[in-house]
Amino acid sequence: MIVLNLRHPRMAAALPKTTTTNSRLIAFTTPKNYAPRISHFIQLKGWRPLWCPSVIVETTPQTISSIQFYLSKNNPNNHLQNHSNLEEFSGVAFTSRTGITAFTEALNSIQTAPLAPDGETFTVSALGKDSEVLDKSFIEKLCENPGRIEILVPPVATPSSLVESLGFGQGRKLLCPVPLVLGLEEPPVVPNFLSDLAKMGWKAVRVDGYETRWAGPTCAEEAVRRTEEECGLDAIVFTSTAEVEGLLKSLKELGMNWEIMRLRCPRMLVAAHGPVTASGAERLGVGIDLVSSRFESFDGVVDALAYRWNSLDCC
Repeated sequence: MIVLNLRHPRMAAALPKTTTTNSRLIAFTTPKNYAPRISHFIQLKGWRPLWCPSVIVETTPQTISSIQFYLSKNNPNNHLQNHSNLEEFSGVAFTSRTGITAFTEALNSIQTAPLAPDGETFTVSALGKDSEVLDKSFIEKLCENPGRIEILVPPVATPSSLVESLGFGQGRKLLCPVPLVLGLEEPPVVPNFLSDLAKMGWKAVRVDGYETRWAGPTCAEEAVRRTEEECGLDAIVFTSTAEVEGLLKSLKELGMNWEIMRLRCPRMLVAAHGPVTASGAERLGVGIDLVSSRFESFDGVVDALAYRWNSLDCC
């Protein structure tokens, strides 16, 4: 059973029951690297996906170079001779799949594994389905001895749960590849994550693993156009706070705002992929109608939409 968090029940209850399943149009603002996954889940329901990316998430030569520094052996301050700078750390913590992709790209650029076969356990932590890409190939590139690597996945796919699962740091160092946010206000997720690690005794070292940038003034144009049509949008899905801000910035550039968009399309459900995104959206003034309890994968929020519509049809 999917547990829903209905933030605006009156608005949700006003949805008409006349919309047929195969005519439902679902807008989503996720960046390109996540778009195929969420689009696939939407299509599996027989709905029509409308991709309106409001942010661009990608690695750059600068961010890859930042990660490479920790994989190299050329730091004169490194007291471990003939070892990479990564040996000074007890682990690496990923809060997104993009962070893993960036780290992997940096790993592929070096000739030898940065971790020696012998040494203390090195913990690699990731959230939910993101851990699936921490496969045998990744581990072998990281260390020739896979027994030295521990994969840690918290029971709940949130940064706070990850901190709790890591336990007390006791002064140990933890590498954290996180986004460099440009053109948008940095959401509190990463700063709070680093702060929570520090409270648990970790020396969290932030590295800009990739960039998150605004997709530009016209990124909301297609979504706005669809709200002007008779059928409009049945739902819009946000998977990060940055996406919400990006959409709002575009609406302003187009002479619109969120309130007008909602008035144009009152039956539109607004869904968030997890409580962190929901909280960020609410902080920015965007009311969230539902959040699924399964936010380790994008199919959770899509299932939550289906559950809500099915419950309306049964009424």
